[in-house]
Amino acid sequence: MSTKIKDLLQTLTDGVEGFTKAAESVKDPELKVLFQGFAAERQEMADELVAFSDADLTDEKSTVTGALHRGWINLQAALTSGDDHAILTECERGEDHAVEVFEKATKESFPAEASSTISSIATRILATHNKVRDLRDAAKVS
Repeated sequence: MSTKIKDLLQTLTDGVEGFTKAAESVKDPELKVLFQGFAAERQEMADELVAFSDADLTDEKSTVTGALHRGWINLQAALTSGDDHAILTECERGEDHAVEVFEKATKESFPAEASSTISSIATRILATHNKVRDLRDAAKVS
């Protein structure tokens, strides 16, 4: 179980780092604040989940290789372009991965309290995904 939880923690850490980088790169001040909030929420989720693992969150730093497999790597190209729509697109791609990882986890066997926490996190990640998707779609229209 610890490996499964560690993988979930890594996905959350990737989200913290991805949203932090996105916040630093977007031009729109409202998006900056929103992405900073998403990064903080991901950290809170990781803090909730770490209670079910022997993992040390300080060891959960995202790596470029790891991020490649988890969906946030294309964010780098969008960040360098400085295009808010491109950054939103890549954030949504990263969120697609996070949604998939946590939906799978909700179908796995965990102790009841861990399972409840994972389900709650999965619901919140889906809400963030949908918000990012809607912002991306609105930015495309503008």
